[in-house]
Amino acid sequence: MRVSILDDYFDTLRTLACFRKLDGHDVTVWTDHAPDVDDLAVRLRDAEAVVLIRERTEIRTALLERLPKLLLISQRSAFPHIDVDTCTRLGIVVSSDLHAGSPSYAAAELTWALVLSAMRQIPAQVNAMRAGRWQTDIGRTLRSKTLGIFGYGRIGRVVAGYGEAFGMNVLVWSSEPSRQQAAEDGRAVAESKTGLFERSDVLSLHLRLVPSTRGIVTASDLAAMKPTALLVNTSRAGLVEPGVLVAALQAGRPGFAAVDVYENEPVLDPTDPLLRLENVVCTPHLGYVTRDEWELQFADIFDQINAYAAGSPTNVVNPEVLDHARPTPGPRGPDR
Repeated sequence: MRVSILDDYFDTLRTLACFRKLDGHDVTVWTDHAPDVDDLAVRLRDAEAVVLIRERTEIRTALLERLPKLLLISQRSAFPHIDVDTCTRLGIVVSSDLHAGSPSYAAAELTWALVLSAMRQIPAQVNAMRAGRWQTDIGRTLRSKTLGIFGYGRIGRVVAGYGEAFGMNVLVWSSEPSRQQAAEDGRAVAESKTGLFERSDVLSLHLRLVPSTRGIVTASDLAAMKPTALLVNTSRAGLVEPGVLVAALQAGRPGFAAVDVYENEPVLDPTDPLLRLENVVCTPHLGYVTRDEWELQFADIFDQINAYAAGSPTNVVNPEVLDHARPTPGPRGPDR
């Protein structure tokens, strides 16, 4: 199959052991980001399979309708950036392993790195030393403070364990089944979402971005937080109501934030309002970006391509498309 891989910024995939799974396919790797639909339509005009690196590029109707040869989109995790209904209408299979049973330890570790960095003001102190200054402020410890976990899924559970290891009091709010699981795990459950925001010294978001969770963190939720509290978001920017985080941080509730995700990525404007706030630690969506994590993720993604090529698509998120999927031109298989 003719496979195009988008947004591999550092040309990393070719260096992974799992890349050998694509042996025999005609593979093109794009190492820059091309958000323009016209540019993408040219790049992908001959592609039969497109590999996406999470949500770096949106695949919308205007683009899909200009890709008559496209048969398969292969990726991992959630897919709010893909117009799945359009794919179904056009006969394009979307395969995405949602890895519900396998925590992303990389994302959990990055979350904890941000917690420690923000609480001890590590980036600011490093920058101060480089500017010839010494101990410019005083940080805060985690022990005995309350760690709020909003979304008790595969990553939230791991972060809760990190909090307990640091002597924190873990408090959970999530869906009813997840709250029950938290209680079974011996963890405290907040009386309400408002209670979680009011009581947390560190509050970390770990929800999937779906229509029901978009904007679930509101201005009033943030206003209920302590002026000493830290909000951490390594999940999705869309969980927070647009525009309210900067205003809340400027108003002092919460007092601090650590953010790895943004509404429009990549963020390349150094004057972005969030980047200019001194009470925010920002990282460029690093949660899943480790070599170990990519070996796991892309082994699945490449397996999906080979499964499709063999005539047995896996992890199909739009199974109704299988009744009218686009016919594959010529013989199908990795030895094309």
